[in-house]
This record gives sequence, structure tokens and C-alpha cells, in this order.
Amino acid sequence: MRNKFELLDYEPVTPSRSQRPFNSRDTENDSPPIHAIEPTSGANATAKSQKRPKSISNTRESNSDYSRSEQTPLGDHWALKRGHSLSYLGLFVFTFLVYFRPYELFPSLAWLSRSALIVAIVTLAIFIPTQLALENSITARPREVKLVLALLITGLLSIPLALDPPRAFQSFIEFFKVIVMFVVMVNVVRTEKRLRGLILLVLFVSCVLSLAAINDYVQGNLALEGRRIAGLIGGLFSNPNDLALHLVTMIPISLTLLLSSRGPLNKTIYVICSLLLVAGLVATFSRGGFLGFVCVIAFLGWKLARRNRVIFGAMALTMVLAAVALAPSAYRSRLATTNDDSAVARTDDLKRSILVGARHPLFGVGMDNYILYSNTNKATHNAYTQVAAEMGLAAFLIYVGFLATPFNRLRRIEQAIVMSRHRPRVYYLAIGLQGSLVAYMVVSFFASVAYQWYVYYLVAYAICLQRLAVVDANTELKTVPTSE
Repeated sequence: MRNKFELLDYEPVTPSRSQRPFNSRDTENDSPPIHAIEPTSGANATAKSQKRPKSISNTRESNSDYSRSEQTPLGDHWALKRGHSLSYLGLFVFTFLVYFRPYELFPSLAWLSRSALIVAIVTLAIFIPTQLALENSITARPREVKLVLALLITGLLSIPLALDPPRAFQSFIEFFKVIVMFVVMVNVVRTEKRLRGLILLVLFVSCVLSLAAINDYVQGNLALEGRRIAGLIGGLFSNPNDLALHLVTMIPISLTLLLSSRGPLNKTIYVICSLLLVAGLVATFSRGGFLGFVCVIAFLGWKLARRNRVIFGAMALTMVLAAVALAPSAYRSRLATTNDDSAVARTDDLKRSILVGARHPLFGVGMDNYILYSNTNKATHNAYTQVAAEMGLAAFLIYVGFLATPFNRLRRIEQAIVMSRHRPRVYYLAIGLQGSLVAYMVVSFFASVAYQWYVYYLVAYAICLQRLAVVDANTELKTVPTSE
């Protein structure tokens, strides 16, 4: 039987030896090296399984044999590891434009309003021939890619049955763009440096958005009904609830980067980032965001304090209570309110979307068409019922599977390293990404964001992380007994 940590559904790619790995000596002096392994099948799998250690107590020599026997040729191929440099540059610029939208901040840059689309087209034009030349296939095929393509197909099938087909088709086109760039990201992020570059870019933008949210609240710029701030920029972050969703998914990443960093300067930077994200979250006055924050703190406490969970749990509870106590009184009042007009409308649309989904279980009512069935002419305000009502029950199951699958990948990284004396950065990042997915799954229960970028970036990070990082046999791997 395969080792738990072994990947089954795609070809892994390792970082270049010339680059510092996640667990470099500058970060963790005694951490085990990180390599990638290639899934085996058929006769090769039978032959190699004889070399595989049956327990943690096996000798280092047998573990080394196992590691060598499993290592993929792709890991030693310079072109494959360094491939897609131009595609990655395009992805990086595209991410900056999607998240930051500089043309909204500076009127003189209005000519860049369609720049994200142009960059995406150019990136795709470079990506396709490069990918075919490198791997002779259009994409790697991890389970998440298969699921998201299936979800895209269900969206296409929902168009003919939609009450407003042009509206459904336009939503499908926007969703198609998301999926295309998701596939590009899965394939071009081939080194630790690239993955960290994307994450740090988004973290930087998140801090800027948090500063803007705090400033708007302090200055009294309450653009949303005179009670709540609006986001600094449009698109993904114009709605404070959507901004809160994004900020709360970045908090666990920032906290785990803090735990894995070395040196007072780096730690200070990540402390400041974490505090800014929490303060920005409070400034949004989002009740769903607060629930997501509580779940994130509880999750990180459970994962990181394995031997002192009671003590750490008490500390986490103290942190949450302190955040609420230091928040403005209006924020506490909003958290205590569950029967205002907004809450009542959301409850009504939740019930209505469940009913619509039950009445149209096959292909739903068409993408972005639920609003035509709503009693209040509003969206579902729930990503799960959004998919179920607009694309059908099968799409709902696919969507849930897409959210759940990355947890298995990230847990394999975590479990392989958890008993190590010195834990490399990959360990903390794996936990941080799990926390981000938990936050998304909680907060998206109150937002219609199933077709938006938020979770697709997180899932792509998770795929890329395990595609890059597999612990060498020198780490105490948790294996299962082999069987004939």
C-alpha cells in the first residue's frame, strides 16, 4: 500500500536545487530536505513497494533507498523546473491587476481598465505552447482540476434551461476566465520562490486594503448606506462582506508566515501585517467575517498546540475577546444584532435558494439567474446554495468536493513533518492554507462568491505546495503497513 504522503493523481515538479527550499538552512538549520516523488503504477509499483519502509523504525539506509526509488526524473530536469518563466510573469502581473486594480485608484491610468484581460490572453498564448512542449499535455490533472472542469461543464449545461440565457452565458464567460487562470497557476508555479512571490503579493495588497478600510472608518467615509465602509477599489472588494472574506482568509497565512520566519525584522513585519488584517476585518463590520475569524483562531490553536491545547485554547479565546473588547462599540452592537433587515433578508434568500435548488435539481436555473427567482431581487448570499440553485445538485457535490480535496494534500504535508524536531516553513504554510480554506468555507456561507477568484487562488496554492514539497525519508513519515 502507498505511503500516505504519496501523491496519486499528477506528476510532481520539484524546486531547483539552486534555489533555497522551504526548509533551507537559513530558515531551519536541522530541517530535513524536501524533494518530490513520482507516483508509481503497475509493475513498477509492485517492484518498488518491496523497497518501501513498513514503519517509522526502519533504518535510514532503507529510507534513503525508498526516497531514491520514488524520486521522479522530472525533479532533475532543469527545463521542467525552470519552465513557464514568462507564463509566471504574466500570471504575477495578472494577479496584481485583478487584486489591486490601479486604474481605479489613479484616474490617469484609466487606459489600463482592460489590462487584466489583455495580460490574461497574452499569458495564455505563451502558456499553451510552452506547456505542450514541456509535458506534452495541456495541464497537469490533479483531482481539483478535474472537479473544477466538471463544475465548468455543469455551468455550461445550465445555460439553455436558464430563465435569462444571455445573463447565464455572461456569468459562464466570467467563470471560464477564473478557471482558465486557475489551470495556468497550477501548472506554472513550479518553484518555492514563485509560490511565495504570489502569496506575498496578495498579502501586500491585503494590507493596503486593510489600511484603506481603517482610514475610511476613522474618517467616517461610510459609503454603504451611511453605516459601513465600501472597499478602496471595486471588483472583488467593493462590498465590505466580500472584503472581509478575503481578509479573513489571509489572516492564517500571515500568522503562519510569522511563526515560520526568523529574525526580528521579518517577525515584526508579519506581526504588523496580521494586526492590520484583523483591524481591517473589524472595520468591515462583517458578522460572517467575525465568525470566520473565530473559526480560524480555533483551528490554528488546535493544529499548532498539539500538546497544550487547553492552554492555547484559553489564549486564543482571550485574543478573540480582546479583539472584540478593543473594537468600536458599534461593531459589538452589530455582532449582537441578528434580526435586522439584512439578516432577515439573508435568511429568506437562504430558504428560497434551497427551495429553488430542490425544484431544479438537474441543471439548476442557470448561472446568475437565482436573482430572478428571489423574493427581494437579491443573490443567494450563500455560495453553496448559489451553486445548487443555479447549476444543480451534481454541481453542488462537485463544488464541495473541490473545497474538501485540498485538505487531504495539506494534511499529508503536515503529518509527515509534525514529529520532526525542527519544522520547516512548508509545515506552517500547509497549516495556514488549511486555516484559509476553513475561513472561506465558513464566511462563504454568507456570500455569493462561488464563481469569484477567492477560493480558486487558495486551492491552487495548496496544489502547488504539495506539488513542490514532499518530505525526504529522513523525516519520520507516518506510513501504513504494506499488504499484498
